[in-house]
Amino acid sequence: MLSTVLETPMSAMHITNTHPDGLPRSLILLLAIGAGVAVASLYYSQPMLEVIARDLRVPASAAGLLPMLNQLGYALGIALLAPLGDRYDRRRVILAKSALLALALLASAWAGGLTWLLVAGLATGLVATLAQDIVPAAAVLAPPAHRGRIVGTVMTGLLLGILLSRVASGLIAEHLGWRAVYLVATALVLGVGVAAWRALPAFAPTTHLGYGALLRSLGTLWKRHPALRRATLAQALLSVGFSAFWSTLAVMLAQPPLQLGSTVAGAFGLAGAVGAIAAPLAGRLADRRGPGFVTRAGAGLAVASFASLALMPTLSVHGQLALLVVATIGFDLGVQATLVSHQTIYYGLDPDARSRLNAVFFTGVFIGMATGAALGAWALAQAGWMGVVGLATLTSLAALGVRLWPPMRGTGALNGRTDSASVRNGA
Repeated sequence: MLSTVLETPMSAMHITNTHPDGLPRSLILLLAIGAGVAVASLYYSQPMLEVIARDLRVPASAAGLLPMLNQLGYALGIALLAPLGDRYDRRRVILAKSALLALALLASAWAGGLTWLLVAGLATGLVATLAQDIVPAAAVLAPPAHRGRIVGTVMTGLLLGILLSRVASGLIAEHLGWRAVYLVATALVLGVGVAAWRALPAFAPTTHLGYGALLRSLGTLWKRHPALRRATLAQALLSVGFSAFWSTLAVMLAQPPLQLGSTVAGAFGLAGAVGAIAAPLAGRLADRRGPGFVTRAGAGLAVASFASLALMPTLSVHGQLALLVVATIGFDLGVQATLVSHQTIYYGLDPDARSRLNAVFFTGVFIGMATGAALGAWALAQAGWMGVVGLATLTSLAALGVRLWPPMRGTGALNGRTDSASVRNGA
């Protein structure tokens, strides 16, 4: 898939921010694949936790720390590294992170015990924030008339990377072992890095703030934009339930009465992929009805989907599997539609701070992810699968409450005009 990009030198693309016909398809494809491959690094472990625990001879609960550290590393990386995209040439940042991510994945494959695997997992999370450099790069490169379509396409690649990574890792782990998953992942990241080196243009920095001031400006943006705070809190709450489900699914499926392996656990990513593919339609709906409407509808769909899983104990084995598939499609569609609509809201707040706005938002999201992985493991141990279902339902309901709560006018004193517009748009 990268061959088209690799065969087209950067100098031959003549990319500018006002290209009348949009970006070359090969570059859009590269950005979508790159975002998907980078973020997939966080999710390979989830379907193969039982395989890892068995191979390293550790309890499944101990292996369950790996997804939590992946997400925690990602949250730290977004807060500490993602803002660099506004300060430095994004092309150089993307190339450096590609190399570091390949090294972290290779270290995971070579890990001699759980401790080293957890350390490598934290490092992987830190530099997998490569995905959060690629999405703002797409927003910068895209002409205004095509920005929604191009960013939506790149986000589809990112979302498919999250979901299909589980399918691939579950299948490979069952047949070739979990270390082979990380070796394949290393090769994919290296391929993206080489393609980016050949295809990406240079990016002019949008700020000359020093690193300390750059990080402090995250707090300023948080205070300035109520719409950003609202979007971050709602998406973080949805992420708790999303992560709790996916980080415990493999363990639940391996237990009676289902007793299924990592391949089946990973295959549930195909169900989630249906939601991810449909998520770009949320952008068109947001254009007609406003992004606020789509965030409320998406959160409501997530609540209904998670709550429906409470019926599982009353069903046969085949009925339980069918309900799991339907609910997975439903909550993934709800969560991803809400995510795309929230991005529509905050990317328009300050064009010169897109990387930092992205950093603030996704720091909250992946704190929610890490919290969900930890709480999901605890809920499963304390109350079984119904504990996980209850957790996911309650946090999604809280996210819906955030979106339904009327926005306060006049809270954005530092940027009243933008915030008033956000209120009118339902942000």
